[in-house]
Amino acid sequence: MKHVLCFGILLLTSVGLSAQHFPEDLLENLKFRNIGPAGMSGRVTAIDVDPLHPEVIYVGSASGGLWRSVNGGHSWASLWDDQPNASIGAVKVDPTNSDVIWVGTGEGNPRNSQSIGDGLFKSVDGGKSFQRVGLAGTKGIHRIVVNPRTPQTVFVAAIGLAYGDTEERGVYRTTDGGKSWKKILYTNNRSGAADLVLDPQNPDKLMAAMWEYRRWPWVFKSGGPGSGLYVTHDGGESWVKRTEKDGLPAGDLGRIGIAISKTHPAIVYALVENKEKNALYKSTDGGFQWKRVSDEGEIGNRPFYYSEIYVDPFRENTLYSLWTLVTKSEDGGKSWKTIAPYNNVHPDHHAFWASPTVPGYLIEGNDGGLNISYDGGQTWRFVENLPLAQFYHIRVDNQEPYNVYGGMQDNGSWKGPAYTYKDGGIGNTEWEELYFGDGFDVLPHPTDPHTAYAMSQEGYLGRVDTRTGQTDMIKPTHPNNEKLRWHWNSPVAADYFHPDAIYYGSQFVHYSADRGNSWTIISPDLTTNDTAKQKSLVSGGLTWDVTGAENHTCLLAIAPSRIAEGVLWTGSDDGQVHVTRDGGKTWTLCTPRIKGMPSGAWIPHIHAGTHQSGEAWVVVNNYRMNDFSTYLVHTNDYGKAWKNATPSGCGVTGHALSVLQNNERRELLYLGTETGLWLSGDKGASWQQGKGLPSMHVPANLLPIRSCILRLVCLFPYGRVGAAGLRS
Repeated sequence: MKHVLCFGILLLTSVGLSAQHFPEDLLENLKFRNIGPAGMSGRVTAIDVDPLHPEVIYVGSASGGLWRSVNGGHSWASLWDDQPNASIGAVKVDPTNSDVIWVGTGEGNPRNSQSIGDGLFKSVDGGKSFQRVGLAGTKGIHRIVVNPRTPQTVFVAAIGLAYGDTEERGVYRTTDGGKSWKKILYTNNRSGAADLVLDPQNPDKLMAAMWEYRRWPWVFKSGGPGSGLYVTHDGGESWVKRTEKDGLPAGDLGRIGIAISKTHPAIVYALVENKEKNALYKSTDGGFQWKRVSDEGEIGNRPFYYSEIYVDPFRENTLYSLWTLVTKSEDGGKSWKTIAPYNNVHPDHHAFWASPTVPGYLIEGNDGGLNISYDGGQTWRFVENLPLAQFYHIRVDNQEPYNVYGGMQDNGSWKGPAYTYKDGGIGNTEWEELYFGDGFDVLPHPTDPHTAYAMSQEGYLGRVDTRTGQTDMIKPTHPNNEKLRWHWNSPVAADYFHPDAIYYGSQFVHYSADRGNSWTIISPDLTTNDTAKQKSLVSGGLTWDVTGAENHTCLLAIAPSRIAEGVLWTGSDDGQVHVTRDGGKTWTLCTPRIKGMPSGAWIPHIHAGTHQSGEAWVVVNNYRMNDFSTYLVHTNDYGKAWKNATPSGCGVTGHALSVLQNNERRELLYLGTETGLWLSGDKGASWQQGKGLPSMHVPANLLPIRSCILRLVCLFPYGRVGAAGLRS
C-alpha cells in the first residue's frame, strides 16, 4: 500500500434510523478510510524477527496493535484488526516453528498513559489468526521466553496492573503450549516481572527481575522489598534471590534490566535502580557474584519508563542501553557513547532487536516509531509507513473540504486534510505540525481558517498561524501569582457564541475574549483542592521523576453549551462536576446528586446536550483505582437530578471515555469505551455494539456531526483519542 495511514473517518447517515431500532446491517457496514498520518508514527513497545526467515519482522505498539513486514521493513500489514485489545507489550516467534507466534498485551512501561492489556495470545498459522490463551488478569506482559529445546514450554513475565494491587503478576509458565499456566515466581501484590532472560546454552536457567511499583493518579512509587534479581536452574521450579551478599546494592531496589551474553553466557549485566545510585552491575560467573561497573549518566535514566539493556550477539563486551537516548558501550559498560541522538532519532526508547546472524544489524523502537541500522547504530533508517500515532484528541474545522486536527503522544500537534484531489490518497507530506511537545487538544478557530490553538503537557498553550507557523504563547497566569495546577491533558473549549473567545482549565476556568491575548478567571477552584493528592513534585519513589504527569486536582473537561449562551459544564480528575448558567458568575456542584459515582473518579468528557439546554451526559472512569466499570450519567435539568445512562443488562463493557449526541436525532447517542463503539437509539436506555470495525482498544472520540456524518477515530486510553493503525 503506497500510503499507510493511521486514523479513520466513519461515514454514518442517520436517514431512516428509528429511535428504538437499528437496521440489521447498519452496524455491520461501518467503514473506515485512512487519512493519515504515519510519518511521525508512535510508540513501539516490542520487536521480534522470525529466526527462520530474517526478512520477516514483527512490531508491537502501545495502542496500535501488531504489525508484520515480510520484506525487511519496507512495507507493513496489520495482524491485529480482529483482536479485542490493541496494546502490545511483548511478541515472540517460536524459534523452531515460524507459524507459532506469541503476543502479550498491555504495555510493560507503566507511565501515566500506559495502555492496559487483555492477556496472552497465540497464533499457530503464521499470524493469520490469534486466540487468547490466558493471563487476561495480568493486564501487562513485558517478556515472553520460549524454551528452544521444548517449545511447548513458555515463560511469561507479567508486570501487572500499575493502578492496583493484584496477585495476577509475576512469572508464569506453561508446559503444554498455553493450555494451562502456573505462576512460578511471585513476591507480593505490588511486584511484577519487569524482565526475564534465558541462558542461551542452558534453557533451564533463567533470570528474572521482580519490581515493586505502584501508580496512583497523583503520584508514582518505584521500589520496595518485593523487588529483586532472581535465578532458577531448574526451569522455574525453584528460585534464588541475589542480594548485597552477592555484590548487588543493599536495601530496597527498584526496576532492574537484565542482559546475558549469547557468546559467553557466564557474562551477565544488570541495570539496577537503587536508593544509593542507579548503576550497571556485571557478573562473570553466570550471575552468582556481581560488581558495579558504572554509575554514570550515560547508562540510562527514568528507570520506570526504560531499563532496557542488551548484549551484542557477537561481542560480550558490547552493550546497548535504551533510555531517553540509545547509548553503546564497547568495553563492558565502563564507557558509553550516544548512537541515537535527538537530532537523528526520536527519543524515549523501549524495544530492541540485534541480529544473531548479521553483525551490526539492529532494530529499535521508541515513542516516535521504528528505526533500522545496518552498521551498529552509526546510521539509522526511520520507518515512515507504520501508522501508530497516539492521538489524545481529534477535532475538525468548518472548511470545505474540512481539515482534521489532533495532538499526539510525544509527537506534537498536527493538521491534515480530510480529502485530497491527488491520485493515491492523502500522503504524509500533506500533514503539517503546528506545535511541539506532547500533543493534546487542538482547537481550530471557528471562522478564521488560519488560526488554531494547540497545547502540550502541563497547560502550555499556543495560538498558531497555520499559514506562517508563527506561534504566540498564550498560557494564562494568575493575576495574584497564585499557583495554577495544570493537568497533563488540560481542557480547552470554544465559546460557540463568540468566535474569538475560548475557555481553558487549570483548577479554575480561564476565559479569553480576544484569542488568548488576555485572560479572566471566571470560576472558583472547581476541584477538591485535596493537598494529600498534590504530590507530583515528590513522584518517582527511588528515582525522582517529576514531569507533570502526576499533576492532580485539576480540571479535565470543559463543555460549553452550543444552544444556550452562558451554560458551561466542567469535570475534574478528582470527581467534581460543576455547571454554571450565567457564564461563570455562579456555579453549582453536581457531584453529590450523582448516585453510584465512585468517589474521586475522573471526569474525562462531558457532552452538553445539542437539543436541550439543561441536558448533559457525563463520562466517568475509575480504572486508575482498579475499577473497570462503565459509568455514564445523564441529566436534563442542569444537574438537579441524574440517572444512569448505561443500565445493567445492555452489554456495555469497558471504562467509558467519550459520548456524543446526534445533532439531528436527540435519541441517538454514541459511546466510546475501552472495548468498543456503542450506539443507543433511546438516549441510553439500551445499547448495541458496533460490529465490523477494525480492532480498537478504546474506539471513539466522538466529534461534532455535520451533514449527518459521524467522524470518529479510535481512542488512546489515557486521553481522548489514539490511532490504532486502522485500515479500510
